[in-house]
Amino acid sequence: HVQLVESGGGSVQAGGSLSLSCAASGYAFSSYCMTWFRQAPGGEREGVAAISSDGRTSYAESVKGRFTISRDNAKNTLTLQMNNLKPEDTATYYCAGGGHCYEVRFGTLPPRADMDHWGQGTQVTVS
Repeated sequence: HVQLVESGGGSVQAGGSLSLSCAASGYAFSSYCMTWFRQAPGGEREGVAAISSDGRTSYAESVKGRFTISRDNAKNTLTLQMNNLKPEDTATYYCAGGGHCYEVRFGTLPPRADMDHWGQGTQVTVS
């Protein structure tokens, strides 16, 4: 039974920080490309950051220099460290597994359609 469970969301003032975690189980996490997506009210679900199985990373332009994606394959955990948060970062954040991370090599993000597994999401509100 595949599960992705996000945690760490909350409310923070602009300029603050949050760290999101995603605990994975039921599949071979260490071999999967992992991506954080987010969806603001009324908006499309968009990629934020991705990390390949061997640790290569890529980011959306809007979060470069502020967000850091990382993974701990021994603990089956994905993390998104978010610093200098802005009101426009307000969204529900989802972790997802799937795709091949080819895009990461070129500095872009895997498409939503490539994802096999999704978490339930965690809310981030920046005011």
